[in-house]
Amino acid sequence: MNASTALPIAVVGGGPVGLTAAAHLAARGIPFIVLEAGPEVGAAVRQWGHVAMFSPWRYTADKVAQQLLATTGWQAPPEDVLPTGNDLVDRYVAPLGRHPVIAPHVRLNARVTAIGRKDFDKVRTKGRDEQPFEVHLDSGEVIEARAVIDASGTWGHPNPAGSSGLAVPGERENAAHIAYGIPDVKSGARARYAGKHVVVVGSGHSAFNVILDLLILAEQSAGTQITWVMRRENLDTVWGGGAADALEARGALGARAKAAVDSGRLTVLSPYRIRAIAKAGDGLAITGALRGVESTVSADEMIVCTGFRPDLAMLNEIRITMDPWLECTSALGPLIDPNEHSCGTVRPHGARELAHPEKDFYVIGMKSYGRAPTFLLATGFEQARSVVAYLAGDFAAAARVELELPETGVCNTTNLDGAAGCCGGPAPAEVDACCVKDADAKAAGESGCGCGTPVPQPLLQISVSR
Repeated sequence: MNASTALPIAVVGGGPVGLTAAAHLAARGIPFIVLEAGPEVGAAVRQWGHVAMFSPWRYTADKVAQQLLATTGWQAPPEDVLPTGNDLVDRYVAPLGRHPVIAPHVRLNARVTAIGRKDFDKVRTKGRDEQPFEVHLDSGEVIEARAVIDASGTWGHPNPAGSSGLAVPGERENAAHIAYGIPDVKSGARARYAGKHVVVVGSGHSAFNVILDLLILAEQSAGTQITWVMRRENLDTVWGGGAADALEARGALGARAKAAVDSGRLTVLSPYRIRAIAKAGDGLAITGALRGVESTVSADEMIVCTGFRPDLAMLNEIRITMDPWLECTSALGPLIDPNEHSCGTVRPHGARELAHPEKDFYVIGMKSYGRAPTFLLATGFEQARSVVAYLAGDFAAAARVELELPETGVCNTTNLDGAAGCCGGPAPAEVDACCVKDADAKAAGESGCGCGTPVPQPLLQISVSR
């Protein structure tokens, strides 16, 4: 025993995955503290609260958390109903945050700015594992913890409009006319977009939601025009599998987006690479290359739906190992890399794949996937369960696979380079190891590939939603 063993485990982020981790910690009687940057638990989810989720409630509420909530008389929502983001907060996240074994340990408006080891910088090794963590808040307060679970998500760090991954010239300067994510164009942000020419950037499900909502707004408000900018070359690879998608709502969303394009109710520019954004009167002049030819689009407003990336600045003093392009753990990278997994085939994973060189430090939830756009909420719940079990010393439970997902054979349907991918059916029980590289081999710098050698672990398919 040392002084740090009596300290709480710090959970960074009070969203659905962070509070699920808190529920597992409470169920095991482990002291913890939840640090939520927003004014309420689930604050980031509130920002897309108007959006309906793909997954019904059966995949959107953790079992242990439900058991904990049931002790207060909480009633589980119908399993087959699709919640909105607001439903998720109101009926799951907020009740967890109010639960008497969790509420006393939740800190709101507690934004974490840095995490490190007490009296140890990143370089110092001897005795490091015995030192407690220091969690620094923007208020200047420092909280000590025996372990850290970072479930802070990626919502506050959107990808820019530029196809290179960098903000294009003029993007920051014209931020007043640019929104990121999924703004509520039909209601909360209606005045901003009604009667305007709006350019939407992106080709994933977030863009689908925005486009379909803008089309409704256009029916209600004369003068509303929509231009949809995509980087994809082949639009046939954008829409997903429609009725073949195991998550029915996701398949329907792609089908509706395709129907809108086919109807000619909006302008589609593809492939379009944005090069610069300039102020033009009260609006924007968006310059780019359309099939290699320079083109400028004038617009009043721009909505960028190109995904999110993790904030790693707060981890500068933590020893982490990262996949060089996805910015997730090295072990997880090969399992979720969208360059290679057109259908998002993902082996079940937990504490082992999420571990960093820094003992007792884990990233779970959307942030654990780095820049990969393949995360499902149920995956985060399984991560929370496994990591908490490991920190509790229950290594058998940590190694078990308890994740249950639908067979989701329809996802991106294309590799990022535009090549056709698999579509329309469930993942096979085994796949060639040349298609799913072994994580351990990659971490060791080896190929991990021997064509014809099956990967023994059961495979799940996780949809691409960028």
